[in-house]
Amino acid sequence: MVNSRAGGDPAPYPPSVAKLVDEFAKLPGIGKRTAERLAFHCLSVPRDEALTFANAIRDARSALRACRRCFHVAEGELCAVCSDPARDQLQFCVVELPRDAIALEKAGVYRGVYHILQGRLSPAEGIGPDDIRLRELLERLERAQKTGAPAKEVILATRPTVEGDATAEHLREVLGVRFPALRITRLARGLASGTEFDNVSPSSIVFAFQGRRE
Repeated sequence: MVNSRAGGDPAPYPPSVAKLVDEFAKLPGIGKRTAERLAFHCLSVPRDEALTFANAIRDARSALRACRRCFHVAEGELCAVCSDPARDQLQFCVVELPRDAIALEKAGVYRGVYHILQGRLSPAEGIGPDDIRLRELLERLERAQKTGAPAKEVILATRPTVEGDATAEHLREVLGVRFPALRITRLARGLASGTEFDNVSPSSIVFAFQGRRE
């Protein structure tokens, strides 16, 4: 079977290859030309190597789940951070997505625990407080308070975007009312607006943490 483009012109490669190219093109930051290079690279390597790559994706999808405590990526009930007894369980860093926490971990500046919101407020997209993990954050803080070991600080580390700032401001208001004695801080604004943490140098993240403010 010959794959066809709109207008009847034959495509330059078979349908199976076209599908592989299309799947690579769905990845963030990957254009059609790069997708073609990636697809043909996979087809040019030995079969076992290509299958190892495919199996790695399958195995990761099968093994990973959300940590039941902080919603970070995990292979068991708890993620590596929550299960580490050396972490400061009284200091919480709130981020939007697991990859934000991973970027902060690479900087090596933070030794507390995380709470992953799994999103951010965006009224334009219909995403409100009930659509992120805000309720679970409040429950974690309330449980800590009832055990006699209340949280000492919550660091709002949402991204420096319009939505991220709005999310942080909403969290500050809600947490301030529910936990008036809690220290609530925001990362220093040494990060450019619109920046994603995995595109920021470790030194900039260190500066943002050290310069955080209430």
